[in-house]
Amino acid sequence: MDTRYDVELVSVTKRYGDTLAVDAISLRIPRATYCCLLGPSGCGKTTTLRMIAGHEAFTDGDILIHGQNVSDLPPVKRGTAMMFQSYALFPHMSCLENVAFSLKMRKVAKQERHKRAREFLALVHMEAFADRLPAQLSGGQQQRIALARALITRPKVLLLDEPLSALDPFLRIKVREELKRLQRELEITFIHVTHSQDEAMALADLMVVMEGGHIRQAAHPRDVFERPVSPFIARFIGSHNVLHAGQGPIAVRADRCWLGAPEDGPHVTGHVVAVEYQGATVRVAMKTETGDEIAALVPDQIFYRKPAQPGDHAILVWSEQDSHALIEA
Repeated sequence: MDTRYDVELVSVTKRYGDTLAVDAISLRIPRATYCCLLGPSGCGKTTTLRMIAGHEAFTDGDILIHGQNVSDLPPVKRGTAMMFQSYALFPHMSCLENVAFSLKMRKVAKQERHKRAREFLALVHMEAFADRLPAQLSGGQQQRIALARALITRPKVLLLDEPLSALDPFLRIKVREELKRLQRELEITFIHVTHSQDEAMALADLMVVMEGGHIRQAAHPRDVFERPVSPFIARFIGSHNVLHAGQGPIAVRADRCWLGAPEDGPHVTGHVVAVEYQGATVRVAMKTETGDEIAALVPDQIFYRKPAQPGDHAILVWSEQDSHALIEA
């Protein structure tokens, strides 16, 4: 039994009739890792999460948790807990009763299950709301109750299906800080499905980017951001320009580009199509003479020394060391 990994997917495939939703993916998630499954709609990330949970049967392959093959086990015997996007709290139960519900189903005595529920309410900083009903809570507070309910079973792996999507931007940042804190304190693996690149960057130890039922790249977020392996990854992660040089494409981060002159270094020419002030930086979007869409993120002080306007001819420049070759896909 290999205990280095909390979750292993071995050539896992899912078909819906003639539709191939997940195509023979393999992945190893090390112990106590925050893993984000990231990708556009329909890429297979939620299906993958549901197959790990046991809520979705798979067509072929194997799933291992803590070295044990759980492919034929029901969800309750896999050592996982799942937190759904809708939170799915019982509206007629108090927060305390919601958190304690799974222990009630396991015939844990009332005093003991309420004691443990209060401990997990404290863990998510919601002990003062134990007697409230879900309707009396904000969206962020409901999310914390759902999280406590999922954690009280002490799962080996916590599965989260877009848990922050219903929150406003400010609260989303606060709650993701809480998720990362909890994952570190509990030292268990979180597998978190999201379509937000920023969310995955902020949370993940392991970022898994999916497209069309395949895993296209799996690495630490910095590695994915610094060295995307394909044009798809570079464009999806954002803030990269994909350019054609010689026989193949290259990627250059937009914040490593500037508006300059041909003698300044490698460059492409085009015209400005949009200028967006973003506070510390100004995003200058361009279209090249061959029709490619590119951009430079320029520090605001530098941009306003010689500002550009839509319609202006411009030259996008970068340093050779800031570009890297992509695998054509």
